[in-house]
Amino acid sequence: MSARRLLAWFAAAVVAAFLLLAPFIFKPYGLFILNTWAVMSIAAIGLNLTLGYAGQISLAQAAFVGIGAYVTAYLTTKGWPFWSTYLIGAIACFAIGWLLGYPALRVQHHYLAFVTLAFTTLVYLAFRNEEWLTGGIYGIVNIPRPKVLGLSTEPARIFYYFCLAHLALVSLAAWWLVRSPWGRAFVAVRENPIRALSLGVDTRRYTLMAFALGAGLGGISGALYAPLVQYIDPSPFALGLSLNLLLMVVVGGSGYFFGPYLGAVVAVLLPEWLRFTEGYYLMAYAVLVIRLMVFCPAGLLGLAERLTKPRSRVVARDRTPMGGS
Repeated sequence: MSARRLLAWFAAAVVAAFLLLAPFIFKPYGLFILNTWAVMSIAAIGLNLTLGYAGQISLAQAAFVGIGAYVTAYLTTKGWPFWSTYLIGAIACFAIGWLLGYPALRVQHHYLAFVTLAFTTLVYLAFRNEEWLTGGIYGIVNIPRPKVLGLSTEPARIFYYFCLAHLALVSLAAWWLVRSPWGRAFVAVRENPIRALSLGVDTRRYTLMAFALGAGLGGISGALYAPLVQYIDPSPFALGLSLNLLLMVVVGGSGYFFGPYLGAVVAVLLPEWLRFTEGYYLMAYAVLVIRLMVFCPAGLLGLAERLTKPRSRVVARDRTPMGGS
């Protein structure tokens, strides 16, 4: 086993141990921040499938997180069991994502970004204006936390492990997917759609599936976000969230398996760590992100690969391997 692989496994073991022991280290607010990291990582994993692997620009991920959150919030407050609302939200987002993928068959690049931006704006306005369904600007309150095998997840420590287990299961599914023929087809569509089509890859099918899978994971993220905060209103699901999720994918490393996790650390945890700067923490955060994008356009994992691999291998790389090296 190479030294690079050993280092990667050691780092993974340290991170896993930290996450498992976190409830015994942090107070409830610290666990809330880690839960937010886990929930947003799931949404970023979905966006990474759509953007990083399949190469389809989407600014609609906030809308799917919002749809999953509102479906879960509305139905659970009406007495529905969490798991049924969870499935309804995920399936609804998957179906809407499939439909939203159709514009990607006709338009590309910044035109597609405008289409998905319009969708996010439309969904946000629906959340804000349809008070009979969403509560409008007053939102939905008293969202219950789910039960698992009769055990309440209301305690902060239990709910943290609940979110962490979701992140682990989503990660395993994504790990399998990107190494399956589906994942290779996504990369083929991203790199050269015409060549992929000539090799027998159904680019239409895989483009739609990339949008649908990304949207479905956004719905799962939203279904966890609602009981995490136990109150939702339209404001968290505006364009800013889509841009933040895009930041997570790009900063971590678009097309790298572990990119969303690292990007979520930068977008969720780093602002908290910079709060010691008091009123200047947002400025410090912005400066750090700008410098990162200027000097590391391939993201943090792109920089790590460039520093640890021979130059000839970096130039010819397939961007999927950081998670599978």
